[in-house]
Amino acid sequence: MSESGPASPASSIRIHVVAGLLLDSQGRVLLAQRPEGKHLAGLWEFPGGKCEPGESATMALVRELREELGIEAEPGETVMQLPWDYASKSLLLHAMRVPRWHGVPRSCEGQALRWVYPSSDLPMQLAPADLPVMQALMG
Repeated sequence: MSESGPASPASSIRIHVVAGLLLDSQGRVLLAQRPEGKHLAGLWEFPGGKCEPGESATMALVRELREELGIEAEPGETVMQLPWDYASKSLLLHAMRVPRWHGVPRSCEGQALRWVYPSSDLPMQLAPADLPVMQALMG
């Protein structure tokens, strides 16, 4: 199996993760940088995290965005659900638009944040599983 790629049928247990697509009034999307010491450290991703046992994707996203960004999110439509295999783990990435939120997004866990226009030519490197989500935002 390569370092990253779309899921193969041989994938084992998947970690269910959620990602919030926060778009501002200028059409920019919020990205967060993965912290040192974590898988894919230094790469950029849509904010979110792991679903806890018994938690729906929407509940997990609301909780994760409260913890990471200090906001109360109102998740909307699912943009995509994407199984993805890394060399060390398998994910099911559930990306949802967040059309409304209360509060100002800020870094609550020390991660760098950046508002960027959806593009295939970003000034930073996205986590591989987040690339198809960015492409969906562009199209």
